[in-house]
Amino acid sequence: MYTNSSTSSLLTLQTLGLSSTDIYPAFVFGTLTYLIIMFSNLLVLTVIAMNKKLHKPMFILLFNLPISDIVGATAFFPHLIFSIVAENRLISHHACIFQAFLIHVYGTGNLLILSAMAYDRYIAICFPLRYTTIMNSHNLMKIIVITWFINLSMMFTLFILLVRFKTCRTNIVDFYCNNQSLVKLICDDTSVNNYYGLATIFLLMGGPLALILYTYAQILRTCVITNHTDARQKAIQTCATHLIVFLSLQINTVFALISHRIDSSSPVLRRAFGVSVLIFPPFFDPIIYGLKTKELKQCIVMFLKRNVGLTM
Repeated sequence: MYTNSSTSSLLTLQTLGLSSTDIYPAFVFGTLTYLIIMFSNLLVLTVIAMNKKLHKPMFILLFNLPISDIVGATAFFPHLIFSIVAENRLISHHACIFQAFLIHVYGTGNLLILSAMAYDRYIAICFPLRYTTIMNSHNLMKIIVITWFINLSMMFTLFILLVRFKTCRTNIVDFYCNNQSLVKLICDDTSVNNYYGLATIFLLMGGPLALILYTYAQILRTCVITNHTDARQKAIQTCATHLIVFLSLQINTVFALISHRIDSSSPVLRRAFGVSVLIFPPFFDPIIYGLKTKELKQCIVMFLKRNVGLTM
């Protein structure tokens, strides 16, 4: 094993394959997408922070989702846009590791935050009389702290294991830096990294999935036996939306991670699924939760009317 003496070297990301006529449209599309993501997520953050009636467990947990989405989008889009304009795909070793760390923090964060939100809905629907006791401010803060601690500590360990090595290659096989593509640059024995990577995939994918399936099974059971049709429909609609968001993120993430370990997998599909994880959740999360959550939607409309003169 070597100490890392290649930190000043330049790495080359996978080419975008843009012709000269595609550069301007790609630049405009990338810039607009990033600006929309930043505006919509910052809007959700601002509205939740400024409205006291949204200072409830459900919205405080939701507050963490746009933070994570902003981290992921900012790790990906600025360098992508710069590389389109500069017409090169070079990135420094330090910047590559930092980008990869932020992207993994974003992906893990979203899964854990969505799991915490599912637990909140489970308590609210299945134990409504005990909801305020269970989801008090102390327990709510513990859930948020534990969520971010698990995320940051596991990702920090993952990248501490990575930076021990000296790289012997310079070509990143994806459109952005990630742990798997960086490990492929190493010529030494990376067994420990691979085992830890598999363990994190199992824990961070399997754990949230098990929690989601259990809580939603209990929610559906409660909805079936309840006599309140309106409450049942509202609960099912909320949970269905949340489940779609969670499963779409997890399926894309699992495919992007596992395909690195399968030589016969399509690199085109791997890159497509990987990029979709960084574009679609940050873009659609604020839209989905802003439109589907009645209280939040009303507060967003009031905020826009008051600050930008929106008429509806």
